Amino acid sequence: MTQTPTAHTPAQGQARAQFTVPAQHPMVTVLGSGDSLLRVIEKAFPAADIHVRGNEISVVGDPVDVALISRMFEEMMLVLRTGQPMTEDAVERSIAMLKASENGESDGQETPAEVLTQNILSSRGRTIRPKTLNQKRYVDAIDKHTIVFGIGPAGTGKTYLAMAKAVQALQSKQVNRIILTRPAVEAGERLGFLPGTLYEKIDPYLRPLYDALHDMLDPDSIPRLMAAGTIEVAPLAYMRGRAQPIFTNVLTPDGWRPIGDLQVGDLVIGSNGEPTPVLGVYPQGEKDIYRVTAQDGAWTLCCGEHLWTVRTRADVRRNKPWRVLETQEMIGNLRAAHARRYELPMLTAPVCYPKREVPVDPYALGLLLGDGCVSKGGAPSFATADPELIPALEAALPGIKARSRGGYNYLVNRLPMPSDGEGGVLTHPLKQALRTLDLLGGKSYSKFVPDDYLYNSADVRLSVLQGLLDTDGDPVTQRDRTCRVQYTTTSILLRDDVIALVQSLGGVAYSRRRAAEGRTPGRIKGRDVLHHRDAHVIDIRLPEGIEPFRLPRKRDKYHAAGGDGRPMRFIDSIEPAGKEETVCIQVAAEDSLYVTQDYLLTHNTLNDAFIILDEAQNTSPEQMKMFLTRLGFDSKIVITGDVTQVDLPNGTKSGLRQVQDILEGLDDVHFSRLSSHDVVRHKLVGRIVDAYEEYDNKHGTQNGTHKGRGKSGHKGK
Repeated sequence: MTQTPTAHTPAQGQARAQFTVPAQHPMVTVLGSGDSLLRVIEKAFPAADIHVRGNEISVVGDPVDVALISRMFEEMMLVLRTGQPMTEDAVERSIAMLKASENGESDGQETPAEVLTQNILSSRGRTIRPKTLNQKRYVDAIDKHTIVFGIGPAGTGKTYLAMAKAVQALQSKQVNRIILTRPAVEAGERLGFLPGTLYEKIDPYLRPLYDALHDMLDPDSIPRLMAAGTIEVAPLAYMRGRAQPIFTNVLTPDGWRPIGDLQVGDLVIGSNGEPTPVLGVYPQGEKDIYRVTAQDGAWTLCCGEHLWTVRTRADVRRNKPWRVLETQEMIGNLRAAHARRYELPMLTAPVCYPKREVPVDPYALGLLLGDGCVSKGGAPSFATADPELIPALEAALPGIKARSRGGYNYLVNRLPMPSDGEGGVLTHPLKQALRTLDLLGGKSYSKFVPDDYLYNSADVRLSVLQGLLDTDGDPVTQRDRTCRVQYTTTSILLRDDVIALVQSLGGVAYSRRRAAEGRTPGRIKGRDVLHHRDAHVIDIRLPEGIEPFRLPRKRDKYHAAGGDGRPMRFIDSIEPAGKEETVCIQVAAEDSLYVTQDYLLTHNTLNDAFIILDEAQNTSPEQMKMFLTRLGFDSKIVITGDVTQVDLPNGTKSGLRQVQDILEGLDDVHFSRLSSHDVVRHKLVGRIVDAYEEYDNKHGTQNGTHKGRGKSGHKGK
């Protein structure tokens, strides 16, 4: 720097500018310690003369240089006014931005001060900001788009800035969780051979993500957030799945439908029992399929990579949250000593089917299915040892009267009507209604619950179940255990319908068969009565607030023995079930769960999450498609990678390279490309990147090998 007491006079063709530094800013903040910042400017504009006297700065030189230097000092003052200091690196980057704008390499819409003062996140005494124009545009793109690709060499801040935006979104409650993932190519994503737990196995591959988290959050809070599932860190292999065979049943408000028949806009049932729309349907091709069976006999089919929300008994004792495990990961690890290890979530509320009109009161129908006899010839009859059920039956069935035939037997007669004497055909209102339900003349072993009752409102379904349990059900008490309910029937159809009613209300039902052969005969009026048909015994547990009985003696016993036990389901077995064409659906449910076969809850995709896929150049095209189709409702995805650093096996094309050709220009998808000028590590890193790029361009190579060929010389796909 040259300091002189006289103003320098510009020569012909030169320009002169003068800049006054406001008194509130010490000159050392503008010029730098030992004039270090001024030297950076002088080095960038060697043909210009810069003179300093007091708080006056004058510049003489080429008009373009003078204008840029003047702009530079103006930008510095704007930054300093925010309280943020200027550094040599910030000055160099500001000059580069101004020169790029002057040369037409950028549109000049963003000034250096706007770039350097854009605060993303403040944590632990430091503020994270973009340092280059491309970094600012990358950060702005994350705000404006749902899917953003950050592509560029190492050291350009792709992952670090994405992580800062994720933490910012979590803290401002824009998302409920952060999911961080990267392909563990170094282990071929086959981590089973490595010692230790899952997190010990994947830790080396995810360490850069952990390091960034520790820069942005209180280190003591990170284990708590990860344990709660607020932050999930996993290799890409554990992001796959959520695929089921196309014929697998999924519950809708109108009943069960094959998942392969569903279309965008259709409604399915979520974990809260409410309808939720299908937002996307994504065929997943042919996959290895497994049958996952719970201890109550409920089962469904899914692919090997399917993710399940589970917890262990130890998790419950220690008040730990639910965890997410892969189907294949649980195989061979389903028992802890002699107990089943993994508990599955249950419906949090009864399924909400639309209300339907029915011809017979649902409680009365349950009573008749339990202890009624409805022949086609005579009047219906009802047998019970509980006299309270007779007025209940009469109150529920207008136009009928129960007449005792002695003992426990009653005839359900039709009451006289004013029109009976007019010569019309006399019809029994109950028989007429049962005829419309196809129940008239049914035997005890062929009874069933009609669909209009099975897929009706929760009140209707519970009333049918209460009628069945008040007749053929009983509370069963055991020492040191809550009370369960037991129901017995000889009808296979009715057995399945009772199980469906229980499951639709959020409960569990365990069925076992009691063979007729070899059973001790019953006794009626002093004589033996042989059992001609097998009996099906169902043990039932219902959630708190669901009352199984109306009959006082049963209801009182149930509650006295602690009948509100929590229904639980545990995985009993996982077995191979061949190969099938599969599909995954995206639903709008907040927890990404929907009801599949036997009222099991299963995943679809990721909602309300900020998802970062790091090192995406090491994904295959299939993995990239899989990952992108995991996008959930109100979620955001940032994908980062360096297409010059592909570590995939020979002949495997990078999914990050291919996706640019497929999604470029797609609405709400943005590609941010960073270069060596955006490297924020040691200055030498940027020069190394440029040197390699120059070498590849000169020798027709890419990543050290000939373009279009793998490392062994074979053509890439």
